[in-house]
Amino acid sequence: MSGPGYSHDLRQRQNQSLVLAPQLRQSLKILQVAATDLRTEILEELQSNPTLEELPPDDISLDAPTGEAEDSAASENGEREELDFSKEFEILGKLDEDWRDYMSQAGGAQPYTNDDAEKRQHFFDSLVSTPSLQEHLMQQADVAGLPPGEHEALRYLIGNIDERGFLTQSPADAALQSGLALTDIQAAAQVLRTFDPPGIGSQSLEECLLQQLTVADRGTSLAARIVRDHFDLLARRRIPELARKLGATPEDIQRAIEVIGKLDPAPGRRFSEDTNRVVEPDVTIYKDDDGEWQVTLNSDYIPRLRISNTYRELIAKGTLSKSERDYLRERMRSGKFLIDSIEQRQRTIERITREILKAQISFFEHGVSQLKPLTMTQVADIVGVHETTVSRAIANKYLKTPHGVFEFKFFFTTGYQAESGASVSNTSVKELIADLITIEDKTAPLSDQAIVKKLQERGLNIARRTVAKYREELGILPSNLRRDYA
Repeated sequence: MSGPGYSHDLRQRQNQSLVLAPQLRQSLKILQVAATDLRTEILEELQSNPTLEELPPDDISLDAPTGEAEDSAASENGEREELDFSKEFEILGKLDEDWRDYMSQAGGAQPYTNDDAEKRQHFFDSLVSTPSLQEHLMQQADVAGLPPGEHEALRYLIGNIDERGFLTQSPADAALQSGLALTDIQAAAQVLRTFDPPGIGSQSLEECLLQQLTVADRGTSLAARIVRDHFDLLARRRIPELARKLGATPEDIQRAIEVIGKLDPAPGRRFSEDTNRVVEPDVTIYKDDDGEWQVTLNSDYIPRLRISNTYRELIAKGTLSKSERDYLRERMRSGKFLIDSIEQRQRTIERITREILKAQISFFEHGVSQLKPLTMTQVADIVGVHETTVSRAIANKYLKTPHGVFEFKFFFTTGYQAESGASVSNTSVKELIADLITIEDKTAPLSDQAIVKKLQERGLNIARRTVAKYREELGILPSNLRRDYA
């Protein structure tokens, strides 16, 4: 655009920005991942870096041998040289050929026959997986023997079931959306409700629970009457009102609610993908036979690495081109940096763990109730690193203690100052609240205000809304829903 008020010119602007080198990003990632995930990262690097190799389990030497090849790789003033990555794949291909020739001469290469290929394919074909909810329902639909119209309607409904196992559309909406006959949709919905698991194909929680009670021959029971006629009172656990309206004793209502509590409110979730992960402690703290506390890092999942002698020898022979030598030197430097990063990671985690042990010694001796307030800044100052380094080092990691396995971040918490002058962590306060509720009179449970008074008796002044917040975080119901009328 030109004209009055507009002009074209070039201007230089100098900005400062932080750009992390690839190796630095790798180092930060290694620090942050858990031990089990670190193995995956290392194995990926092993695949991409031909100069790295994993030490065999019975090899106790962690030092790569020195020699002429190492001196050659470290020559040229030890400075890192730029690599022409446009030639990388060509160089890597040549190195792979050299490596295959080397292995063939050493007798390490094994032929890959057709039988091997068939066995591999048979292995993959033999892998089984849990069917999805839709697959499980379609298997039942295919043997239901329905007329074509109802079968098509049933397939449509199965495709509109959510992860809980509930239908996401009413029959009328499904018919309008699909263009199928309403009578076929209604008949298919009725059939769907007879499928396994019980309660599947419902449109509401009440319907789901009732269907499960019907399948269990409890369709006319007190529990079914509560769900069918007084679901709102059930949700608020109004036992006295339910007893009056149904002409039953509070004890009978209590037993009926226990029956309802054993039903599955989301029958489809059992087919959901299991996202649980196995927790493997990264560090273990324990008392030895002499009564001294010990810190042991879990290195079982971390491969021990070294720079391959094969590629050192290739450089030492002097038969490689400059581009090949440069590539190998860069890969060796990258491999050495990875080895150093892993060692630095282990040292950092160990130092942080030892500071946690010092600060939380009362916890390790006596349990959660003795957990003290501790911040990452405090530990960072002692260890001599930045707070963000502590945050990365404890991320996704677990610590095994005599009192169970805990996330590292469990030990970092704010807290309160008791009247005695002692510091009490938030976690310890939650533990006290849980203990008070555990020993309360179930026929007259403690209100949040009553819990405040109990804590004040122990020298802790905490607001009622804070008690309510901690109670909710613990998954504990309010007092009116904890009352036992039996």
